[in-house]
Amino acid sequence: MKDGPLAGYRVLVTRPAHQAEELIAGIEDAGGEAIRFPVIEIVGRHPDIVAEQLASFPRPDIAIFVSRNAVLYGLSAVLDSESAIAAIGPSTRAAIEAAGSEVTIGSGSGFDSEQLLAHPALKDVREKSVVIVRGETGRELLADTLRSRGATVSYLSAYRREMRHGSKDEIDALDRRFRRGGIDCVTVMSVETLENLLHQLPQTSLESLRQTLLVAPGARVIQTAMKLVPGISAIMASGPQTADMLNALIEARHSGQKS
Repeated sequence: MKDGPLAGYRVLVTRPAHQAEELIAGIEDAGGEAIRFPVIEIVGRHPDIVAEQLASFPRPDIAIFVSRNAVLYGLSAVLDSESAIAAIGPSTRAAIEAAGSEVTIGSGSGFDSEQLLAHPALKDVREKSVVIVRGETGRELLADTLRSRGATVSYLSAYRREMRHGSKDEIDALDRRFRRGGIDCVTVMSVETLENLLHQLPQTSLESLRQTLLVAPGARVIQTAMKLVPGISAIMASGPQTADMLNALIEARHSGQKS
């Protein structure tokens, strides 16, 4: 068994496969065991379709990227628009900067729409055109607030999120782990992730899940978990970044909290 603050701790990781490796590496470096079970797939739209949709909008004064996926599948379309670029969260900012572009409007260390909306550049957006680069669906708070402040807001759908269905062998193996107490903690990053996981688990796993700690970055996810899985215990991470999730896992490990 490896040494480290997560030594012997078994963590179910449900993030999309291409986004999970940093958290998995962090868990393993800390001595824990990461159990992969992605329940969401990210499917990017064709770049020509994204560019065509953007061309149908008023020329944007501000382009807001809501996630790293938005950057991955939407940044290239926006680069020629000469828009001011805004980012929600440090990881989104980092993805934009890694691609060679500059973020002029950010949410600081925050990671949600509320914190971005507090930026001075978004306080007075009267008669400005704003494009929000995101998936096919998402929260409406950002657009509703900017419209109330006088902006014209359009959504640029750069990707879609689909449920990833685990194979029968994957689900059976996961069920056996749950039933023998082989999972100490489950990480979920969103309400959608939680719902997709619950949709796929057999009843025997759901009964074990009630006795398994949940770690999630946000009160909304935890509130939903309490409603959908009555009796489950949860710890809220301070944010969705890998360091935030690892800190919450280490806190859980050292508190001995499981249920």
